[in-house]
Amino acid sequence: MLAQTKAISTIPAEDVQRATTFYTEVLGLKKIDLGFAQNENFPKAAFEAGEGSTVFIYQRERTKAEHTALTFIVDNVEETVNGLIAKGVTFEQYDFGEIKTNELGIVDMDGGRSAWLTDPEGNIISIAQV
Repeated sequence: MLAQTKAISTIPAEDVQRATTFYTEVLGLKKIDLGFAQNENFPKAAFEAGEGSTVFIYQRERTKAEHTALTFIVDNVEETVNGLIAKGVTFEQYDFGEIKTNELGIVDMDGGRSAWLTDPEGNIISIAQV
């Protein structure tokens, strides 16, 4: 039923302007207008990512993120991680059995590579190479 439907990732932001700066200036996404929720009392922002994917951010009180909220699939995770580190991004360090990151914050597992960072709003973002 939904297999051919476009999906949008929706994540919360305590400060939509701060999140907008991060998603545009650090991650390099283009801010777009989705044409809905046109209400000044409902702070939100939308960003265009690759292959028609969209990230939608709406204002709400900070939540405790303990899981990945957004994943970007890249061709070369190490190159992407190094590029983001050059922009001041710090990658998470994990040691959970099979998930043990290297000095860059990258883990090799099951034929793929991943790294995780948090946005200024506390949302966990994955950079993955599959």
